[in-house]
Amino acid sequence: MGTTLTNKNSIQEEIKSRLKFGNACYYSVQNLLSSSLLSKKLKIKNKIYRTIILLVVLYGCETWSLILREERRLRVFENRVLRRVFGPKRDEVTGEWRILHNEELSDLHSLPNIVRVVKSRRMRWAGHAARMGEG
Repeated sequence: MGTTLTNKNSIQEEIKSRLKFGNACYYSVQNLLSSSLLSKKLKIKNKIYRTIILLVVLYGCETWSLILREERRLRVFENRVLRRVFGPKRDEVTGEWRILHNEELSDLHSLPNIVRVVKSRRMRWAGHAARMGEG
């Protein structure tokens, strides 16, 4: 998979590359994500999103130092995938179909958001590095 290093130690190119690979994975399984034959539990919690798409996007995230722009880009990517999985919602008042709002997505998606996952992986990696010996 590889990582992208720059001479300015900027993580923007790495995140752009990871999101490009994540988009490729997303589009390769988009028919599965929008299928009504598979349960939402299978799509999100167990298999497709967590083990295929999320792992590709978060490869090497332990060394990322995120700024708000990158956090926003990661959240936009995650919300796009989740909107595909959960589909549109019928408005009770007007009866029209609409896309889910970000708050509704976070309520439906019980797992931590992608930014929180990055931060927890960084903390776990920092713990491993702290326990390493001098040699």
